[in-house]
Amino acid sequence: MRMILNMILVSGALALAACGSDASDKLADRVEDAGEARADVIEDKADVLRENAEAMDDVAEAVRENAEARADGIEAADMPVERLSEAKRDAIVADEAPAVR
Repeated sequence: MRMILNMILVSGALALAACGSDASDKLADRVEDAGEARADVIEDKADVLRENAEAMDDVAEAVRENAEARADGIEAADMPVERLSEAKRDAIVADEAPAVR
């Protein structure tokens, strides 16, 4: 009888240990899944940032090309710059006024 009782107690203890292991496995899986989901969101945001950075590079290049074309126009027109007010010159530099008419 005592032997049977010990076997029952050992079996029960093993079952409880296994349940605890299942619970910690489930929790560990949930933690890992949640981390993966957060990492996926971060990677998606990084992809968007890379795309935006490429678009900004394109805009920067267009600004450079526009400034170069305006400067070439000013030189080609041989503008009488001395007749322009400082405010007009500043507006031309800031791309707020046409460089050449």
